[in-house]
Amino acid sequence: MSRVLICDDDKAIVDAIEIYLTQEGYETLRAENGMEAVKLVQQNEDIQLVILDVMMPKMDGIAALKRIREFSAVPVLMLSAKSEDVDKIAGLTHGADDYVTKPFSPMELLARVRSQIRRYTLLGGEQGMQNADKRLKNGGLELDDEKKQVFVDGEEIRLTPMEFLILKLLMENPGVVFSASRIYETVWKEDAFSSDNTVAVHIRHLREKIEINPKEPRYIKVVWGVGYKLEKQ
Repeated sequence: MSRVLICDDDKAIVDAIEIYLTQEGYETLRAENGMEAVKLVQQNEDIQLVILDVMMPKMDGIAALKRIREFSAVPVLMLSAKSEDVDKIAGLTHGADDYVTKPFSPMELLARVRSQIRRYTLLGGEQGMQNADKRLKNGGLELDDEKKQVFVDGEEIRLTPMEFLILKLLMENPGVVFSASRIYETVWKEDAFSSDNTVAVHIRHLREKIEINPKEPRYIKVVWGVGYKLEKQ
C-alpha cells in the first residue's frame, strides 16, 4: 500500500483529499504546516508522495520543500490557489515534481498522484531494482541506473526522480538534440501542453547540481530554438 503525506492548513481540503486517496487504496498521513511535513518525511522512509500546499503558517510549502530536498528525493506535488507561472516555477525550481492549482478535480489529482508514485516505484522500488545493471558514462559524469546514483568526478550527487530521468534520457542519447516537448512527453509521459517552462526549470536545476559553472555548462547544452543535448566528452 502506497503512503501519501497530505499537508495543508485547510482541514476541509485535507479531509477531501484523504477521502479521494483512501477510496483508491492509498494510506495517508496528515500535516497542518510545513514544519510538521518535514518532520513526518524524516520519520517515515516509506512515504512515496508528498502533497504540499504553498501558503501555510509556521513554514510555507516552498520552505518545507527546500528542507525536504536536503535529505529526500520523495516526489512532491505542490498544491496552491495561485495559478500564475511564476508560482509554479518557484516550486519547480526548488525541486517539486508537479503542480496542481485549486480548485482541482478529484480525477486530475488522482491521475497525478498515480503518475508520480508509479515513476518513484519504478525508479527506486523493487520493480526498478530488478533491472539489469547499467552504468552510463560521459566524461566525469556517471549514472548508475540499477542503484539510481549519479556521480560527478567521483562525488555522488542527489537528484530528484524527474531530474534523474531527464539526465538518463540525455546520457542514453549523447549528442542528440531533444526539444522541451519531447523531453516532457518522454519523461512525464503526458501530452506536452505548455511544458517548456517546466522542462527549462528542471534542466536549470539539474545543471546547478552537475555543472561546475552552470552558466558555462560542460555537459547539458542548449541548442537555441531547438532544445537540449548532452555534449559528448
